[in-house]
Amino acid sequence: MSVLTDEQVDAAAAELDGWKRSDGSLRRSITFDTFLDGIDAVRRVAEHAEAQDHHPDIDIRWRTVTFALVTHSAGGITEKDVAMARDIDSIVGRPGT
Repeated sequence: MSVLTDEQVDAAAAELDGWKRSDGSLRRSITFDTFLDGIDAVRRVAEHAEAQDHHPDIDIRWRTVTFALVTHSAGGITEKDVAMARDIDSIVGRPGT
């Protein structure tokens, strides 16, 4: 799988809800109503990621969860990451920013 150019990543991010290219990955931070809502979203994303064998980096800070996507084996952001970002959007919906 080939790494996307910065322009391709930026174009894809523009079509996604709250995603941006940052530090070599595709990232989205979401603030949930409660800590447990965030944990539940992480669990649902983790189950999907395991089934897809493509795992985001996940950072949990109280009610804010940050998902970061990069295909480490390819050395950058690929279409697989863009697809997972779409999947995460479908799984978590629009709970916050």
